Amino acid sequence: MKNKEYNSFDLELAEKLSEKINNVRNEISKVIIGQTDIVDNLLVSLLSRGHCLLIGVPGLAKTLLIKTLAEVMDLKFSRIQFTPDLMPGDITGTEIIEEDLSTKKRNFKFIKGPIFANIVLADEINRTPPKTQSALLEAMQEHRVTAAGTTYTLEEPFFVLATQNPIEQEGTYPLPEAQLDRFMFSLWLDYPAIYEEIEIIKQTTSDYLPELKRVITSEEIIEFQNLIKRVPVADNVIEYTVKFVNATRPGDGKPEFINKWVNWGAGPRASQYLILAAKTKSVVDGRFTPNIDDVKSFLFPVLRHRIVPNFSAEAEGISTLDIITKLKSQF
Repeated sequence: MKNKEYNSFDLELAEKLSEKINNVRNEISKVIIGQTDIVDNLLVSLLSRGHCLLIGVPGLAKTLLIKTLAEVMDLKFSRIQFTPDLMPGDITGTEIIEEDLSTKKRNFKFIKGPIFANIVLADEINRTPPKTQSALLEAMQEHRVTAAGTTYTLEEPFFVLATQNPIEQEGTYPLPEAQLDRFMFSLWLDYPAIYEEIEIIKQTTSDYLPELKRVITSEEIIEFQNLIKRVPVADNVIEYTVKFVNATRPGDGKPEFINKWVNWGAGPRASQYLILAAKTKSVVDGRFTPNIDDVKSFLFPVLRHRIVPNFSAEAEGISTLDIITKLKSQF
């Protein structure tokens, strides 16, 4: 990995990043069988300062994966179980009245909520009303929380992982488009392959207790996140990314099937996340700059929740993945 745009410190740090990520993968594999693409995408989003939405049926170890990731990275982990009666204060924190025993004076004291962690698991996020879902918005975008007129800055790194169950839709509330857009990736977890499921059953029905090593610190993660920002990107890679995202939006001069099937296309945040993901992948793979193939490898997780199909697409059984695949074949 040699390029004059990297100084010697960056090159050394990039090699350290690649080594650390491999160590993280190895540690996670002690607990999680398979799901290598999901693990890699989680790591990419973390290094890119993004958040992830994980969608999968119960029993696919979504929660275990996230807890394992936090443990291996020596990060503070917090889990919020989203329910219909969850209130915004249950996420951000609440004020209580505290009495000074010596002066007998009463003062308000802010008790921090579970949002004050490095990795926050928002379990079944679509089971709580939009008012409570919106309590995550400021935290996800600004990395801060406002409560009772006071703003509190969240400790870095800050990473929200939300899960959704695609089966039980009764009693759920669809995520607002503005909140969906704040998730860098939408990741769909598939059932394990038969050989993977055999290993899962062997491991989980025995007395096997893996010993996990903490292989990366929060300070190192912040250092690596800053490195990703400094990775150079060629103009043709940025142009490809912007043109592809722009082509998802209906309008004059756009592909006929886009105007036929799409209500709303992806916004500029999609281009930003595609470039950040591509930069991260290139460094982890030992390359100094991303190429167009790196961008292509993240089209599905970045765009699947940002393209809104219309009634015609739904009537014809056309999904967002079908639209992305068709558009990809034309670029």
